[in-house]
Amino acid sequence: MAVKRKRGVVERGGSELRLAVDELSLLKSDGHNNTRALLSLSNFLLHVLDKIGPTMAVLRQDIHQNIERLEKIYESNPSIYSSLVEILNKEVGDGTAKRTTSCSRALLWLTRSMDFIVALLEKLVEDPEMSLKLAIEEAYENTLRPWHGWISSAAYKVALKLIPEREEFIGLLMYEGQDYNMLKKDIQSLISLLLPFLNDIHSTLRTFHLERLKSI
Repeated sequence: MAVKRKRGVVERGGSELRLAVDELSLLKSDGHNNTRALLSLSNFLLHVLDKIGPTMAVLRQDIHQNIERLEKIYESNPSIYSSLVEILNKEVGDGTAKRTTSCSRALLWLTRSMDFIVALLEKLVEDPEMSLKLAIEEAYENTLRPWHGWISSAAYKVALKLIPEREEFIGLLMYEGQDYNMLKKDIQSLISLLLPFLNDIHSTLRTFHLERLKSI
């Protein structure tokens, strides 16, 4: 697969993917509800969306706002809120978990956004001929679309018209000296580590009856 790579941006992109793999590799199963790990991976998600380009600006803004909400409560008392479960316990106890600006909703939407990125990366490595536009469209339909209202869905449809070429996106994920097969192995490693991490968070959200909340 011929891919054009850009120096500088490429080096940073490759290192981000490897850092995400390393971060997840260090987590034990009982660390899957770790707030700092989620925030770190959510920032990785922002970098992936940056490489898709400004077309993902609406989704990127939502993710950034959700990161800020969780960062704020975590920094208010790191010893307690290093656990996502404690954040949910607090808001469910306060009766605020289902509010639009709650940290519980922030966690829910960050998890769904990572589901979207996993689905996107899976499609790109499974089918080398699939266009980025089609991969994004199918990933969106399987992850975010069931939970989006008409406003969010309309914003997505506009963004889909401006998706860059697959080769450009893949090139931006690579670091200098990396080829497509090496990148593919890194992506597969990331997916294999992310899936149990996300499954555990989804299980926690179900326990608190927050899994099925929708947007407008």
